[in-house]
Amino acid sequence: MTGTTQTLAFIRIPGVPLVEPGADLPGLITAALRAAGDIPATGDVIAVAQKIVSKAEGRIVHLATVEPSLRAQEIAALANKDPRVVELILRESRTVIRVSPGVIITEHNTGVILANAGIDRSNLKGSDDAALLLPADPDASATRLRDQLQQNFGVRLGVIVTDSIGRPWRLGTVGTAIGCAGVLALNDLRGQPDLFGRQLQVSEVAVADSLAAVAVLQMGEAAEGTPLVLIRGAFGGDDRGQTARTALRPTAEDLFR
Repeated sequence: MTGTTQTLAFIRIPGVPLVEPGADLPGLITAALRAAGDIPATGDVIAVAQKIVSKAEGRIVHLATVEPSLRAQEIAALANKDPRVVELILRESRTVIRVSPGVIITEHNTGVILANAGIDRSNLKGSDDAALLLPADPDASATRLRDQLQQNFGVRLGVIVTDSIGRPWRLGTVGTAIGCAGVLALNDLRGQPDLFGRQLQVSEVAVADSLAAVAVLQMGEAAEGTPLVLIRGAFGGDDRGQTARTALRPTAEDLFR
């Protein structure tokens, strides 16, 4: 991401079928883009909903196979949740931060802080007895997708794996980049002058998260079934070695825990 002014376009890509475990996700994405006539160009970014990444990677767990621990049962009673789901939350988390009726705030194994370790049961076939986990390593998932899509289209791209995450001080969820490759996570503007020549001291722009937020608006959150957005003009391919983990605040700088 540079200071160059460029128009961004967010293009919803229809035609991605329901994804099953083991699916060739790069192939499905490639087919959908070609069918829509929106062939990626160098610098484009492809935003992919976490849900289809998780499904393709087989991150579906059948609750009948889960034996809740004593700790899971205790937390489930406080949170009013299925103890089997709580057991999965514990397995997927480094730390439990808060528990209240209906929600458990955790630090996921990837370092992301979110509700219920990102475990989801919406828009999931057989969700009465199944739960969907986040990808084990969303940055690695984004890298694999990017490598294959670049090969398929012969251009330099970026890929973002998006998820909708709540915020502690505001209602509602916002699309967030839980994984990215070929996209800046942070654009560090510290040291640059403002309009009046004053040196910026703390300005870091969350580029990947900002792109993810608009992409998720385009995807929709309910029954739209559009988990793919092509972002044109986003300087994809320039990541300066960053991943989504780059944007995680270090624990030592966390003022709220």
